[in-house]
Amino acid sequence: MKHSILYKAFLFLLPVCLATACTKKFDDLNRDPTRPTDASPETLITGAEKSASDIIYNNFVNGRVGMLYAQFWSQTQNESVSQYLLDESSNNTLWNLYTTALINLDGIVQQHAQNPEAVSANEAAIANVLSVWVYEVLTDTYGNVPYSQALKGLDNFTGTYDDAATIYDSLLLRLDAQISAFDSAGGNFASGEKIYNGDVTKWRKLANSLKLRMGIRMADANPEKARTVIESAIAGGVITSEEDNALFQYLAAVPDQFPFNEQSGTGIPNDYVMSATVVDFMDSLNDPRLPVYARPATDDSVIRGKVYGLGAFSNDFSFYSYPGTRPYSPTFPGIIMVKSEVDFALAEAAARGFITDSAATHYADGIRSSMSFWGITDTAVVNAYIDSVPYNGDDWRNCIGTQKWLSLYMQGLQAWFERTRLKFTKSGGEPLFVTPGNILDPSVTDGVPYRLTYPITEGNINKANYDAAGAAIGGNTKGTKLWWNK
Repeated sequence: MKHSILYKAFLFLLPVCLATACTKKFDDLNRDPTRPTDASPETLITGAEKSASDIIYNNFVNGRVGMLYAQFWSQTQNESVSQYLLDESSNNTLWNLYTTALINLDGIVQQHAQNPEAVSANEAAIANVLSVWVYEVLTDTYGNVPYSQALKGLDNFTGTYDDAATIYDSLLLRLDAQISAFDSAGGNFASGEKIYNGDVTKWRKLANSLKLRMGIRMADANPEKARTVIESAIAGGVITSEEDNALFQYLAAVPDQFPFNEQSGTGIPNDYVMSATVVDFMDSLNDPRLPVYARPATDDSVIRGKVYGLGAFSNDFSFYSYPGTRPYSPTFPGIIMVKSEVDFALAEAAARGFITDSAATHYADGIRSSMSFWGITDTAVVNAYIDSVPYNGDDWRNCIGTQKWLSLYMQGLQAWFERTRLKFTKSGGEPLFVTPGNILDPSVTDGVPYRLTYPITEGNINKANYDAAGAAIGGNTKGTKLWWNK
C-alpha cells in the first residue's frame, strides 16, 4: 500500500476538488461533478474504503457518538455530548458518507453498467457489498434515510427518505445478488482494493456475514424473517477464521493513520478517559483484555474509569485511565466485521432456536476470537476466563449481550446498536449501564438515545422530506425507537 496512492485517492473524494475542476468545454457545465464515473475503479475503491473508515472511526463519529453511547469512554471536562446534546459536526460528518464513500462506490457500479468489459462484475459486486455496509450503518443510526433516490447529485437534491425496514429488505436482496455474481475466475481490481485485495471468496463470506448481522438485528422485530435470513447466510458461508476479518489497515505515516490516534497530535487526546462502566465490569471479571483496552492512571498505576456523564471533573487527568496504546495506535484498523461478532450472532441464533447449533460453543468461540484479536493468546488464561463467565441459556440475552458488547470495543456505533437492541444487563439482572446525572435532551427517557436526529442542514435543503421522515418514524428525536427496537 503506497501512502501517496491512498492520499491521492482520498483527496479525489473531496467535493471541493471535484467541483472546481477546470475545463474549456462548455458541455462540462452540464456534468454533475459529484458523480466520479471518469475515475479509475482502482482509485474509486481505495477512496471509498478509506473515506468510509475515516468517517466511521474518527473522533466526531466514533468518539463523540459511538464510544460514548456505548459507555466505553467518558468525556473529561465538557460532558454535554455524554449527556446527549448532539454535536452537529458529528452528525454532518456521518451524513457525509453519502457524498464520499457512497458516491465513489456508485461510480464503480455505474462504470460496470456502462462497460462491463472494462469494469468487471466482481468489481461492481465488491462496491455493492461495501455500499450495503455503509447504508446499514446509516439506517441503523437514523432510521429512515435517503436510499432509492440517493446519489442523484445535481439531478435531485431533495430525494425522499425510504422506510428503514424496506431498506433492510433491499439491502438483503442486494447482498444475495452480489453473492451470486462473485466469480473466482472473473476479472478484478488491478490494485487499490485494500480490505481483501480482491479475494472474492472472502468478499462472499463478508456479504453473508453482513446478512447474518442484519438478520440478528431484526430478530425481535420480525423473528420469522430473521430466521430465514440467518439460515441463508449460514448456508452461504460466513466468516469462520481470523484471516477472514474485514479490516481496513491503516499505516504508521501521515496521512494514512487511523483517524483517532495519539501520534497525529501532541500526545494523548484529552477528550476522553475510560468509562467506569466498562472498567469496573471488566475488573470484576478479571478480564485479561482490560490492560489492552485501557492504560493505567499515571497517578498510581491503577486502571480506573470515570463515572459516565458525571457532570463534574473533580480529579486531575492523571487520576483516570486513558484508552490503551493499541486503540490509540496509528495502525489500528478500521473494522467492517470480524469473527467474534459472527460467533456471538450464531450464539444468539442458537439461543433463540433459529439454528440447532450449540449456543454455548459459539459463545465460547466469540470470546476466544475477541481475545485473539486483542492479542490475548495464552490458552490457559482464555479458558480460565471462559470458565468464569459460563454460558447460561436461561439468561442468554444478558450473557451473550455483555460479552458481545465487550468484544465490540472500538466499534462504538455497533456496540451502541447492540446495547439498545438487546437491552442487556449484567448476568442475573443487575444494571450495567448508568444514566447520566443530567440529560440535556428531554426526549431521551430510557438513559440512552435510540437514534440520532437528522442533520439540521437536511432540514434546510430538503425540508418537506425531512419533516415527512421524522413523522413516519414517530418523531425526529433521539428517544424515538427504530423499527428493530419496537
